[in-house]
Parts: sequence; C-alpha cells; structure tokens
Amino acid sequence: MYDRLAAVRYADKWWNSRNPAFPIVEDDCTNYISQCLLAGGAPMHGYPNREKGWWMRNGTWSFSFTVAHSLRWYLATSKKGLTATQVGSAEELGLGDVIAYDFQGDGRFDHSTIVTAKDGRIPLVNAHTYNAYHRTWDYKDSYAYSPNATYIFFKINDNFS
Repeated sequence: MYDRLAAVRYADKWWNSRNPAFPIVEDDCTNYISQCLLAGGAPMHGYPNREKGWWMRNGTWSFSFTVAHSLRWYLATSKKGLTATQVGSAEELGLGDVIAYDFQGDGRFDHSTIVTAKDGRIPLVNAHTYNAYHRTWDYKDSYAYSPNATYIFFKINDNFS
C-alpha cells in the first residue's frame, strides 16, 4: 500500500539536501522523486536490468530511478510493483503523485516533481536539481519554462502488485 504521507514527509525532509544513503547524481530531480516513492513503500523490481524495472542497488540503478524521461515511460507502462495512472489535469493529483515535465515540448521529458501540498485545488511540488519546496506545479516562473512546455500527470496507484 502506497503511504502518501510517508512519501511527502521524506520529500519535505530532504528537499534542500541529499540523503547520504543514496548515490549522488548530477541532475538529481528523478533520483530524489524515486527516493520519495521508495519512502512511501513503492517496491523496486527489475534488478539488474538497467533498462527495465525501477530499482537502486549496490551503487547502481535503473535508468527509470534517475532519468526523468525513463521514469515518465516507466510510470506510463509499468504493470508490476510501482504503477501509476495518467490523468488529464494537475488538479486531479493528490499528495505523493508525480508530474513529468517536457519544458521544450520536444517529446523528451527533462524534469520530475512530487506533489507535497495543495493550495486549494492547485498542487504544490517539491523537486531537486534546483531545490524547490511547495512550489507551484507549472514552473511558469522558471528559467526552464517555455510556452511549448508539456506535462504528464501521474496518480500513483495505492496498491502494489
């Protein structure tokens, strides 16, 4: 069972620093989101295949654990363990859900965040790489934003298979 509050507690604890129990990667956004999902009870699987599954073990990891574009595809297609359902709007998301960002609108997703609070119906997110705490989900005030930006909204499924 996905513990959304545990995922959010982890996200709020580590939003501005790095957990030394995990490897440090340069662009840390997806590694951080994966840690949050793991803190919420999401099961890892697929080791040692780096291209399939979602895992981190012995100083190595799957692409989906640390690469935004790979996590986006994993969440869209996984049928085992950590799974998600794509929804049509940010307002449908709850605590512990994930947003994938394609800032250029070129089909290559380059950022991931986790919903950690809501301002009315508007999700607020935490992120790494450029650390963010309870930031408005759309990033319209970011240097990375462009009018071509696209988003995918993932509701993490509460039950793991």
